[in-house]
Amino acid sequence: MFRRVLSHSLLALALGSAAFVPAPASARTWVGVSVGIAPPPPRVERVVVRPGYAWAPGYWRWTGARHVWVGGCWMPARPGYRYIGAAWMRVGPGWRFRPAHWARY
Repeated sequence: MFRRVLSHSLLALALGSAAFVPAPASARTWVGVSVGIAPPPPRVERVVVRPGYAWAPGYWRWTGARHVWVGGCWMPARPGYRYIGAAWMRVGPGWRFRPAHWARY
């Protein structure tokens, strides 16, 4: 009896999951964060030019309770693209976070 129930359950699970085919991923997804507390001024990070790489500057990340500094790092350059670092923008009475991304020239 247990085997029959188990086999029917597994069959139903297999047939049911076949109906849920994932949709194709979109090329670009933006997730924004808005907070009412202004981020501190960006920290100064001194870097030396490194051929073949782009510098991703540090930024203030919101944790839900406070801003925390995330240090910058080197990223391999992408020919035909330029790197746009993360930034906070004033929107009305609050602040909105724009994530870093690569943009075509």
